[in-house]
Amino acid sequence: MSADAATIEALLARIDQLESRQSIVDLASEYCHGFDKRDFDRFLAIWWEDCTWNIGPPFGAFEGHAGIREAVKDVLWPAWDESHHLTTNNVIHFESADRARSVCDVDCVGRLAGESVCQIVGATYEDLVERRDGTWRIKQRDVTIHYFNPVNGTPLVAPG
Repeated sequence: MSADAATIEALLARIDQLESRQSIVDLASEYCHGFDKRDFDRFLAIWWEDCTWNIGPPFGAFEGHAGIREAVKDVLWPAWDESHHLTTNNVIHFESADRARSVCDVDCVGRLAGESVCQIVGATYEDLVERRDGTWRIKQRDVTIHYFNPVNGTPLVAPG
């Protein structure tokens, strides 16, 4: 292989990794938008069918798209009338061109169903992500919840 061909190959690999990195960060954003806007199809689109979502205590682990559906529609959405997730501090380490580990932190504010009581949640998401047929999705998400606290007397109110 000539030096020019090697240089081009290296540049293409770097471009692929940059594009992959953005696609992986977008998974965290789509998670927030899908969940908070109650757009289940959008939320489900970030997960591989053979995924695991390990939310941890007090919720547990959920397997596959059926488990994602159960977690969202039967457990989480019924518990909160609204939620607002913000993810940050994304760090991505590639194991190969098609497999990476991603870590980000999340702050979430939500209003409990039928109440004016808010909750704040701080957590870390640790993801195993895979690219299959050119698409990045989450294979496994492990959630470490750092705090899950009510904020009594603090209703979520739109600006007047």
